[in-house]
Amino acid sequence: MAASNSDLSNHPIEEVQLGFDNGDPDRFADVANELADASGELIRGFFRKKFEILDKDDSSPVTIADRTAEESMVTIIMKHFPSHAIFGEENGWRCKEKHSDYVWVIDPIDGTKSFITGKPVFGTLIALLYKGKPILGVIDQPILRERWIGISGKRTTLNGQDVSTRSCTDLSQAYLYTTSPHLFAGVAEEAFIRVRNKVKVPLYGCDCYAYALLASGFVDLVVESGLKPYDFLALIPVIKGAGGTITDWKGEEFHWEASPESKATDFNVVAAGDAKLHQQTVLSLGWK
Repeated sequence: MAASNSDLSNHPIEEVQLGFDNGDPDRFADVANELADASGELIRGFFRKKFEILDKDDSSPVTIADRTAEESMVTIIMKHFPSHAIFGEENGWRCKEKHSDYVWVIDPIDGTKSFITGKPVFGTLIALLYKGKPILGVIDQPILRERWIGISGKRTTLNGQDVSTRSCTDLSQAYLYTTSPHLFAGVAEEAFIRVRNKVKVPLYGCDCYAYALLASGFVDLVVESGLKPYDFLALIPVIKGAGGTITDWKGEEFHWEASPESKATDFNVVAAGDAKLHQQTVLSLGWK
């Protein structure tokens, strides 16, 4: 794999710097693995089988696999961390209190359309926020049994092995992924086209798996529009821990507060393996 574009030190980092406070990052990672194991076991039981497909209020599809997997993860989190809050794609905020410093943001199947059409590029996304900052992220592909784990201050791993983004400093040489060109509209579509016309190879149809491939150094750029918090918060520690950069289209860090009143608002996301490529992409998007 190509060398990383950023030097993530192997020296110990104080937990307070990571944002864990008195929390144990290893224990959080163990529970995240338990969540992915449980959801993956359920999802594999439904994959390429006959089941009912329902339409949510926004016309996006949902299945029994989505709902069952989310409930299994909620049960595990509540068992280990009863004071933590949970914000899931299917059922929103859950917590005994109206506030928690720690919030798990989960999407049992990111890429439900891929799932229902039998294409194994969907994934389970698990993020842990501490005071609004993503400090742990998991991308789990249960069919291929691939799991990327990002933890603040540590190198991202794929099935326990370190991974790194690859160097690509020019848009003209970049391999770009987006889930579908049909998901852009109006000025967002115009901005995307400006980038797409400059890259070497535009590719489509990978959902969250595109970000996993970026973290492993196989593609260079992902540009998407209209993502919800549960679609991308887990990606942030994974991409950053592999040496990449992930921001909104203005090049700014994401900010989203989880609470009982929180709405899953839309965000525009750009992730790049190389910092120079990210800067070029933001300039080409020209988002204001």
